[in-house]
Amino acid sequence: MLAEMSWGWQMPSMRAVLEARRKTAAVRVEDLEAELERVRAALAEAEEVLRRRVIGLEQYLEALAEAEALPEVTDAASKKKPVGSRRAVPHRQDAPGVEVLSVEYQGLMAAAVEAGSGGLGARRAAVVLGWDSAVASRVEGARARLKRLVERGWLVEDKPGRFTLPAPQLDVVGAGRPGGGS
Repeated sequence: MLAEMSWGWQMPSMRAVLEARRKTAAVRVEDLEAELERVRAALAEAEEVLRRRVIGLEQYLEALAEAEALPEVTDAASKKKPVGSRRAVPHRQDAPGVEVLSVEYQGLMAAAVEAGSGGLGARRAAVVLGWDSAVASRVEGARARLKRLVERGWLVEDKPGRFTLPAPQLDVVGAGRPGGGS
């Protein structure tokens, strides 16, 4: 009261000051949350575009490698010689074993074996390939390679983003009953 009389005006209460500060902070938080949502949406869209571009590039390089490999089919030694990381991935049923895969793909297959039933993820695959798993384009490149192994029958993707070895095929003779009985 004394402060009101001596100054001739009413001092705002501490409660009013704190409430005004709280409201200002709340508005700032809402503004930043809205901006964060816009940035997240833009990031998700950009990551999707990047993922499609990485896959497109991989498919182009694979097709290019296949086209370059066609004239050399007559030479048996050239079939076994790796072309490098751009080498086409053969279908599993057409290949005697993982040794026909490039070194990169052999490493991915070994990592899938090591991962077991938990499956191999794209970030781990990027590390196996010697890439920085914190870089989205590298993770997407690793995911594209894993997807290619799925397309060719080397791996399966039972759960989204988790790549495992396919279940062993049962013999036709012994299918249905343990021990192969009829």
